[in-house]
Amino acid sequence: MDKVHFRTQVLARHLRDQNIATATAAVSRSPCLSYAPPEVSESAFSFDVNSMRKLLDGHNLEDRDWLFNLLLQSKLFNPKMRGGKVFVVPDYNQSMEQQREITMKRIQYMLDHGVFEGWLTGKGFEDEMRKLALLEVIQVFDHSLAIKVGVHFFLWGGALQFFGTKRHHDKWLKATENYHMKGCFAMTELGHGSNVRGIETVTTYDSKTGEFVINTPCESAQKYWIGGSANHATHTVVFSQLEIDGKNEGVHAFITQIRDGDGNICPNVRVADCGHKIGLNGVDNGRIWFDNVRIPRENLLNSVADVSPDGKYLSAIKNPDQRFAAFMAPLTSGRITIAVSAVYSAKIGLAIAIRYSLTRRAFSIAPNSPEVLLLDYPSHQRRLFSLLAKTYAMSFAANYLKLLYVRRTPQLIKTIHVVSSAFKAILTWHNMQTLQECREACGGQGLKTENRIGQLKAEFDVQSTFEGDNNVLMQQVSKALFGEYLAAKRTNKPFKELGLEHMNTRIPTIPTQLSGSTARSAEFQNNIFCLRERDLLTRFAAQVAALQAQGETKESAFTKSYQLAEDLSRAFADRAIFQSFVEAENRVADASLKDVLSLVRSMYGLVIMDEDAAFLRYGYLTTENAATVRKEVANLCSELRPHALALVSSLGIPDAFLSPIAFDWIAANTWSD
Repeated sequence: MDKVHFRTQVLARHLRDQNIATATAAVSRSPCLSYAPPEVSESAFSFDVNSMRKLLDGHNLEDRDWLFNLLLQSKLFNPKMRGGKVFVVPDYNQSMEQQREITMKRIQYMLDHGVFEGWLTGKGFEDEMRKLALLEVIQVFDHSLAIKVGVHFFLWGGALQFFGTKRHHDKWLKATENYHMKGCFAMTELGHGSNVRGIETVTTYDSKTGEFVINTPCESAQKYWIGGSANHATHTVVFSQLEIDGKNEGVHAFITQIRDGDGNICPNVRVADCGHKIGLNGVDNGRIWFDNVRIPRENLLNSVADVSPDGKYLSAIKNPDQRFAAFMAPLTSGRITIAVSAVYSAKIGLAIAIRYSLTRRAFSIAPNSPEVLLLDYPSHQRRLFSLLAKTYAMSFAANYLKLLYVRRTPQLIKTIHVVSSAFKAILTWHNMQTLQECREACGGQGLKTENRIGQLKAEFDVQSTFEGDNNVLMQQVSKALFGEYLAAKRTNKPFKELGLEHMNTRIPTIPTQLSGSTARSAEFQNNIFCLRERDLLTRFAAQVAALQAQGETKESAFTKSYQLAEDLSRAFADRAIFQSFVEAENRVADASLKDVLSLVRSMYGLVIMDEDAAFLRYGYLTTENAATVRKEVANLCSELRPHALALVSSLGIPDAFLSPIAFDWIAANTWSD
């Protein structure tokens, strides 16, 4: 298929020429059906969808389109003709074993076509951004495929890059990029997931042989959910407590071979399958036990700490807490790719549900009158446009997060950790909410696997807990904000970190009577988001201090203040996401694009105010102002309605990666022999 089919500037022509023609033919075959496609032409779009897509995707559009086209060219990606169009959707009717096998074949296909070139050996900004863009394309097709690739390159490969030094890079990076060795990432244990400090695998050093000895001392220490380990991985990075001369030096990482080149399990290693899952069955998750497995001293990933040949522990970072923080810092890449993939999953669900609602009709307003399009019902607009506005906002937030990570410096480590924790939680929660709402909005059609939405729910559900349980991550956010608050108060210096500069300035008082135009303004919305975060941070700090004054430890005080902590971390995330939207909006020069983007941004800000009870709970909005906010949300729904198709056409998802109900669902369900 020609590459031009992936260009969003021709989506309108494609819809007009193909979809409308086939839908009209379907109506003539089924005269009893009150069905007609939307009257759409390119001139009906009030803005250039290609420019909007460029703003949303942010980078590497040509690389993305190249890979979309590459996937369409192979039968490995399950192309099917439905309703006169080609769709590529994984066949989830396959067994777990078949899904795992086809996933590896797809990886080999992409490897043979140069997709992974430079993913580990590339050094520059462009290499990193290309890698992130191509991973996003892969997950648009199949989450299992993206996770399998992500484990190999971002977790195993990232551990080599960031925890290792030149000796590891020279030996293993190129071999990993070429898949001559297949890696996995053995951190999570049966008894410990988010609490990495508590893992129970133990490694000791034998100075007589110059070897480390890795052992699984109990069943709760077995490595669990290790993607890639059940069938394919030859090597793993093992996270373990390091004991030197009887002293626990904390968690460290070691390279360990678990299979030989023929796929045989190595001596003193046991591997078992985690079994069938509710989704991601293309990923071979496994369990690993180590029975005093010996590895060379050089297999310690030693960027943070090392052990000398005679068994002396060496580290420039003497404080164990700081050493652990430095050791964990590079792991943010996993949270970043998860957050971004959640946005693209939400885009798929919304593109399908909104396109379907532009052609599907239900009920008549008056006797003998035509049935009404789903998207012409105000309630349907509210349920989908609010999620669309959030998805736009989170697209800009994800782009900001990627740039923050790729341009990272030692000074940004804390910021990246806090922002990635907050965004990973908020964006993955949003994805699950979006997919559920889109599934319901598509009725029974949302249950069909070929229509993607229902299956995506199962495939992406895991994102709420892996790479950090969302609730735990949000607690880390509130604790980091608390730390910044105490530091500023103790030193009497201005706030400079984590976007808290607004704490240094006066915020105008919220009007007692809020007008609709004021409620929509970026200035008012920014002010109320900052006020909410400022107030909640002050309340949280005061409550923790009060509990400590009553004899509680700091950790106990945090635990008992969980409600304020939840409100605070969400306020931080919403404010940061909103500001990333405003920054994107301010970069736009084209008037028509800016006008529509302003509507979407206003919608995002007002929906957050309408849905979060904290605005009423703490008095940031009066009941009268809350009513004004809700009214403006309804008004914005009707104003966004004419732009619905253009807004979803800008999301960067090619037609072939959507589903039949996004187009001519009559033709897709027509009887054929």
